[in-house]
Amino acid sequence: MKPKISIITLGVSDFMKSLLFYSQGLGFETHNFTDGDNHVLFRMSGTWLSLFPKEELAVDATVSPEGTGFSGITLAHNVGTLEEVDTVYNQAIGAGATAVKKPQKVSWGGYSGYFADPDGYLWEVAYNPYTDLT
Repeated sequence: MKPKISIITLGVSDFMKSLLFYSQGLGFETHNFTDGDNHVLFRMSGTWLSLFPKEELAVDATVSPEGTGFSGITLAHNVGTLEEVDTVYNQAIGAGATAVKKPQKVSWGGYSGYFADPDGYLWEVAYNPYTDLT
């Protein structure tokens, strides 16, 4: 098996709100999206991000849609400079994200901050001075 994550799908509670957050707020480009669709794909560098109504995604996976608290998963967006961390973080907050941890120097030697999207999914924006993950 080729080790690769092809698509990350987020189950969202308000599809239109999340679509607007990612497309207009963060500037992610949709792929083959038509008004009225109940899902969307965003082409990322090396993978895809998908939004799908949470209830329908749970049905598809044959699991309960109920869940609370920290899921144990975060998504990360790495950038090339400390300044870019602040820029992306502020863009997300301006688009309606919830501030979770303001960008700051971190124990592993980098610089990062966390925000939550409209469904509470945690995104880390990070600069890693040791490994180029951009």
